[in-house]
Formats: sequence, structure tokens, C-alpha cells
Amino acid sequence: MRLRKTSAVIAAGVAAALSLAACDGRVDSGASGAAASAPPSTPGSEGAPSGSAAPGATPGPDATEGSGRGDTQASASASSPAPRPPSGDTCRTADLSFSSSGGMAEGEVLINLRNSGSTACSMRGFPGLDLKGEAGTVSAGRSNGRSAPTVRLAPGEGTNFSLHFPPDTGGGSGAVFTSALVTPPNETRSHRMSLSVGVPADPGSAARITVDPVGSGK
Repeated sequence: MRLRKTSAVIAAGVAAALSLAACDGRVDSGASGAAASAPPSTPGSEGAPSGSAAPGATPGPDATEGSGRGDTQASASASSPAPRPPSGDTCRTADLSFSSSGGMAEGEVLINLRNSGSTACSMRGFPGLDLKGEAGTVSAGRSNGRSAPTVRLAPGEGTNFSLHFPPDTGGGSGAVFTSALVTPPNETRSHRMSLSVGVPADPGSAARITVDPVGSGK
């Protein structure tokens, strides 16, 4: 999707709405920049509306800290967190490769995770995902009605999860995100990847950005 510059008035409204959702996370080992800090009860978001100063240091080009944490217990909205995989068996961010592909419907993107390590690993639960752009940062919420299967990956095998968002189909000046921080379930390190997502520039857009559990899709 083509990157568009959000106006100062619209971007301010979007950034205010987007900053409501965030969760904890730490950078991948290749990170070269410091992330913005925030009070424990309300994790901060990197980035700011066009024309205003960012609250923290600019992240490095390869990886950075995300407010979304890929922990099955990260969201207070989850009625009962999914069990963790056995200790020592969890798929680690450093041993995964990340890519994206088109989903089955408009407003859906598949985030693909592949085991690039030398041993089998497993994961279960919701990932963390932060979208970042000129308008600010938004942390995806959890979709409803999806069970979280245990996914076991041999070396070279892959799985995915779906990112859902309200597509910007009005042809107006929407909010454009150009990258994503992805945190696998039960991990604390995030991977930064390029991802183009455009949503309408209204406060209700943030609440409609959600992710499914890993491995629950087609």
C-alpha cells in the first residue's frame, strides 16, 4: 500500500487512540536503538503524530523494542491463558524467520513464522504485534472465538497467524503503518519487519486491529 502523509489534525486523533493499547516486550539481539519508556500500567508507544516530537530515541533499522508482548498471559481481557509449551521447547525469536503474505479477505494479512533453527520447537498462544508509522504506534488486540493450538515446528517448518484491521477504503487521508514488531508467544524479544497497513483515520480503528493465535488459521 502506498505511504501517505497524514495531516497533523487527523494524525493527532489517531495517535491518541492508538496509544491506548500496548503491552510489554524487549528487543531482539540485533537492536540498535533505545525504546521509549513508560509507566508499568500504561506501556508507552514509539512514534508521534506528524509535527510533534517523539517521546523516545529513534529505533535501529533491524530490530527495536515493542510494546506488544507475545506472552499467553499478557492480556487482561483473556479469560484463561493458554498453557505454555514445555520449558526449553519454546520457539525463540532468534530461531525464527518472519515474512508476510496476503490473507483470505480484505483487511487481513498473514504473518508467517518459520523455524530456522537446528532443533524442533513449539509455541502456543497469541503473539504480540505492534504496528508503527508516522501517526504513532498501535498494539494489536486479541481476536475473540479462536482457540490456541500447540504448534510444533521441525527445522524448516512454518506456521502463521492472521492480523486483522479495518482497511482504508474511503480514499481519504488515513493512517498508514509501515512496519511491525512481532513477538512470538511466550517470548520477550521482538522482530521488526516491513509491513504496509492503512486504516481509516478515526478513533475506532485501533480497537479493530487484532491478531489470532499462532496456528489457528487455514
